[in-house]
Amino acid sequence: MPRAGTAPDRGSGTVWTLVLCMIVWFTALAVLVVAGVRADRHRAATAADLAAVAGARDAAHGSRLACATAREVAAANDARLTSCTVTGLILHTEVSTPTRTWPGNVTARAAAGPVEAPG
Repeated sequence: MPRAGTAPDRGSGTVWTLVLCMIVWFTALAVLVVAGVRADRHRAATAADLAAVAGARDAAHGSRLACATAREVAAANDARLTSCTVTGLILHTEVSTPTRTWPGNVTARAAAGPVEAPG
């Protein structure tokens, strides 16, 4: 029973506290998911770069050897080589890695080859 001269408590403070807690919780969850997917994208880019550089070393010996080397390096970096082509001495790779915080995969592409001498 309320005291004389005061309004009865309607519980709106509890509702607002719960709403604020839910907003904070979902914001933190969204930040974690986005940060995790971005980290996975960087991990895929690194795997693609390393696979391209390693495979480009063998590009002069043919695309079969270059792509086999790129596949091994991608697998060592927890990625799957999805595409590998050799154009001249330049190796183009594409890798796919599973995301850890969201269902699905991220892909990345890279190319590597000899540096041309100036002039």
